[in-house]
Amino acid sequence: MKKQKLIIEQLDRKLLKFSKLEEITIPPNGWVYSIRTALRMSLRQLGKMLNITPQSVKEIEEREKSGTISLKVLRQVGQALNMKLVYGFIPKNKTLDKMIEERAFEAAKEIVSRTSANMRLEDQENSPDRIIAAITEKAQELKKEMPKYLWD
Repeated sequence: MKKQKLIIEQLDRKLLKFSKLEEITIPPNGWVYSIRTALRMSLRQLGKMLNITPQSVKEIEEREKSGTISLKVLRQVGQALNMKLVYGFIPKNKTLDKMIEERAFEAAKEIVSRTSANMRLEDQENSPDRIIAAITEKAQELKKEMPKYLWD
């Protein structure tokens, strides 16, 4: 578990750097088109750099705009333009650790609620405070152990 925690901490540090990019919006016509036209480069000129036809460059721009382009092709275009493609994910919860914590809490609520319902049927209902404490304990346990069913 220490290894898993270390992996999560390392990934969180890397992903944190991407959070600064969250506000950047993709140009409406895509990066390839925008950079090419900003550089006043023709389709033919970029095609020559990529060893493809101008029509193929146009298809790349259209595929990027529609979201059907591959990372491999974007990387090739970047290399031709002397640029580096960077991609990543930005967790909506800010960190992977926070994502795990929230999911563990939700799973703990489900588990404790099921148990609590069974106990109620057996006329052994717990107090609301005890249920909250049980959810908190279970969430901490799930976060620490991170069982595979956590994401079911």
